[in-house]
Amino acid sequence: MRRRDFMPLVCGAVVALPLAALAQKAGQTYRLGCLSPHPRDIGFNVRFFDNLRRAGFIDGRNLTIDYRAFAPHIDLISQLAAELIIARPDVIYAASGPAVHAVKQATKSIPIVGITDDMVGEGMVESFTRPNGNVTGISIFGAELDGMRQDLLIEAVPGIRRMAALADTSQFITEAKARALQEAARARNVELSIYRITRAEEIAATIDKAQASGATALNVLSSGMLDGNGPLIIERVAALRFPTMYQWGVRAEQGGFIGYGPSSDHLADLTARFAASLLRGTKPADLPVEQPTKFELVINLKTARAMGVTVPEVLLARADKVIE
Repeated sequence: MRRRDFMPLVCGAVVALPLAALAQKAGQTYRLGCLSPHPRDIGFNVRFFDNLRRAGFIDGRNLTIDYRAFAPHIDLISQLAAELIIARPDVIYAASGPAVHAVKQATKSIPIVGITDDMVGEGMVESFTRPNGNVTGISIFGAELDGMRQDLLIEAVPGIRRMAALADTSQFITEAKARALQEAARARNVELSIYRITRAEEIAATIDKAQASGATALNVLSSGMLDGNGPLIIERVAALRFPTMYQWGVRAEQGGFIGYGPSSDHLADLTARFAASLLRGTKPADLPVEQPTKFELVINLKTARAMGVTVPEVLLARADKVIE
C-alpha cells in the first residue's frame, strides 16, 4: 500500500485565507474556549496557539483562553463543556467527536470549530459544503484511516496471525465498521479481536487482556480519549513488548512503535485558520468542513528492536520519518 495524499472534499476558503486577513476589532478582548483530550502544553496546541498569535489573537493581550482537558475523566465531559459555556466564549474549539457533541449539546449559538472522525456521519453538521448550525471544522478520515493503520501494522510485524484493536465506546465505531476491520484482517490471514473500553482506568488491564489472548500486535483505533492517554498506552505496551499502532505519527516520535495519520502541524495550522475566521465573525455555516491533505507515517526502530520486531525494509522506505 502506497502512502496516500488525500485531497480535500471541498476547496475551502479557510485554507486559502491568510492568517493576517480581516482585522480584529480594535480594543476588543476575545475569549476562546477549548475542550480537548490533551494537556494544553502538547506540541499541537503550541503550534495552534502560535498560529492564532500570528493571526493577531494573542493570549494575555487581546485573547483569553479557557482550557479543559478531559482524557483522564471522560465521564466529566458534559460538565467541562458547561463550564466553558458559562464563561461566554466567542468561539469554542473542541477536539474529538465526544467533545464536539458535548459542546453542541450545551450551546446552539456559540460558534464551534471541531475535529472529529466524520463530521457528517456523527451528526455534527448537515453536510460538508453546508454545515448549517453553529458547528464547522475538520473531518479526519477516522474509519478509513483505522483500516489503513491495520494494514500497515500487519505489514510492520511479519508473521502476525492474531491482533487486537483498542476501541473507545464513545467514538463512532459501528458494528459494520468492526466487521469490516475483522474481514479485512481475515483476508490477510489474521484474526482480529476488538476490545472496547469506556474509561481511562480500563486501558492498562484491557491491553494486558488483549496480549494474554494471544494477540501479537495492537491497533489503537481513532479516539480522542485513547490518544489523550497515549503516554499511558506507550508505557504499558513497552513493558509487555507489544507492538502498537497509533493514530498520530507523533506517538512514534514519543517512543511508540508506529503511527500513521494526519500531520499534526498541518492539522494545527488548519484548525487555527478556522478559529481565527470564527473569532473575526465569520458564521460557521459559511465555512465548509475541511479534510486534511498531509499525512505522515512514522516508525520508531529503537522501539521495534526493543520489542523484537524486524520491520521490512520496503515499509521503512515508505515512512516519512524513521526514528533510529
